[in-house]
Amino acid sequence: MNVDEVEILLVEDSPRDAELTIRALKERKLANKLFHAKDGAEALDFIFGAGKFSKRGADKQPKVILLDLKLPKVDGLEVLRRIKDDEMTKMIPVIVLTSSTEEKDVVTSYKLGVNSYITKPVDFDKFADAVAQLGLYWLLLNRPPSNH
Repeated sequence: MNVDEVEILLVEDSPRDAELTIRALKERKLANKLFHAKDGAEALDFIFGAGKFSKRGADKQPKVILLDLKLPKVDGLEVLRRIKDDEMTKMIPVIVLTSSTEEKDVVTSYKLGVNSYITKPVDFDKFADAVAQLGLYWLLLNRPPSNH
């Protein structure tokens, strides 16, 4: 897959949660242009065209970012902060998809500009439905600004 054509950036360190998310999106035919970053540093390199992604066109951004908060190297709140602080990336919809139910994480996420905060359901069917609905909404129904 060409990393310049990514529609969904999944930032998730748990192999199990990543596999469940990808499977749920595949079942709805929404995972063809998905890139999975396994930590916050890799996600930032991908988004800003740095490190091993320096040849990637940073002007070609994903349509949506599914972001876990509890990440190694750079945590999800810092990833969110950097995305929303940059003129080039601040319009990308970011959906926090996390197991954290801490109110401070919810409040901080919204203060930083998250578009949606979803707590991961434990039940796979509920999880799959939530992910599929997210994908359908953000990829097919949501209308981003035309200069994005």
